[in-house]
Amino acid sequence: MSGTPSKPTRVGLADKNPLIQAALRQLLNADERFELVHVSSDCQEFLLRVAETPIDVGVIGWIIGPCDGRIILDHVEPGTRIVVYTGDENKSVPSQVMAHGGAAFVSKMEQPEVLLDTIAAVAAGRMIFPYIDVRTINDNPLTTLTRRELEVLSDLASGRTNKQIARDLGVSLNTVKFHVRNLFQKLGVNSRGQAIALYLRS
Repeated sequence: MSGTPSKPTRVGLADKNPLIQAALRQLLNADERFELVHVSSDCQEFLLRVAETPIDVGVIGWIIGPCDGRIILDHVEPGTRIVVYTGDENKSVPSQVMAHGGAAFVSKMEQPEVLLDTIAAVAAGRMIFPYIDVRTINDNPLTTLTRRELEVLSDLASGRTNKQIARDLGVSLNTVKFHVRNLFQKLGVNSRGQAIALYLRS
């Protein structure tokens, strides 16, 4: 098949539903374009596994306790492209995925082949967002934040202090304060509470 890479795309899965895990495992293992590297049941396990065993593309659910897909998108290893595969009918989810650096959004209402082709397209460098009205993208203030600012904001939303964030990110306390000031300015807020509320609403 033309266009098939010499090496299969390394894929990691994260979904809280064992039935979805089993179905996706079967789909990916049957397609020579992909190598399924690991399967996780929650966001923390997924992030740990990706850090230990790098992948090309991650396929994740949107709600995978104890957090949601935004945490993965904000903290996943650089270079890992993420496809969000979910049955969540909230129309804001695709734009949230894009705002947080995701590569694609696929609804679980789609045929399995759509997901497989999306993974292949993402591995080739494309972004797939069929449900987004691109005119609304700039309406989300989170799109103005850098990746590091999004990391800091998601840590704030998780209840971490500046010192804890500095330790987690391996940077100085002053650097964290600098990022916090910048993201406050970009979001037009004056407090952590306002920033977190905007993050959770976006």
